[in-house]
Amino acid sequence: MSTLITIKKYIEDIFRISRFAVLATESDGQPHASLIAVTPTEGYRKLIFATYRNTRKYHNLAHNGRVAVLVESIDMNRSELKGSFVLTAFGHVENMEAKEEQIVFNSHLEKHPELLSFMQSEDCSLVCIKVHTYEVVRGIDDVEWWTIDDLDAV
Repeated sequence: MSTLITIKKYIEDIFRISRFAVLATESDGQPHASLIAVTPTEGYRKLIFATYRNTRKYHNLAHNGRVAVLVESIDMNRSELKGSFVLTAFGHVENMEAKEEQIVFNSHLEKHPELLSFMQSEDCSLVCIKVHTYEVVRGIDDVEWWTIDDLDAV
């Protein structure tokens, strides 16, 4: 159990520290990576980001909702990698209910207030990713996989 508690803390810490992530999508066998401003909701079970509808990432998500989201915690002011870790969330795009949209909008805006005009654009859409698995990398030989169900067992 203490391992699960530690892993949950790693996940929570990285989302507290990091505001941005790399979103990986795919269409017709072609991978695509995009930098996104990310906000976790429901703890770490869902990830929110905003995008224009006329982007490759939005098109890819509409055709294949499976994604990976990579977040890292490295301190760019330190010369060594000690104490840093990388987290990759695997999941799929999930439709939001109308009653959720304003709550999610406010939550994302609270974490990223500089995105207000972008998020208010008619062409902007909020995307919700439901995470099913996390890969936690704390070193070259320290890689663990945890499902949401595993993490909820604590």
